[in-house]
Amino acid sequence: MAGREKGPLTEPMFYVLMSFLHRELCGTEVGEFVERKTAGRVKLGPGTLYTLLAKFQDEELIAETGVDGRKRTYRLTGKGQEAFNQELARLRACVTDGEEELV
Repeated sequence: MAGREKGPLTEPMFYVLMSFLHRELCGTEVGEFVERKTAGRVKLGPGTLYTLLAKFQDEELIAETGVDGRKRTYRLTGKGQEAFNQELARLRACVTDGEEELV
């Protein structure tokens, strides 16, 4: 199976992968995307953000596409897309289960 087989993604992990769905980004742009998308609900400090980027690169969920001084740009890989899709499906199932119990 493609994708991430190490269990569910944390909320910050999910949003970091989401940030790459439409274009290549550098770390600062990823942080700005997550801040904007979640209206500040998900906090990504530099330590967390760059640790996740390194982890995702090691797991081949993202790939580095450019380096300009200290600025590194990344893109989502097919494996990363699959990990995002799997987590999105898992979250949808959780919401459905919860909504069914409210009825």
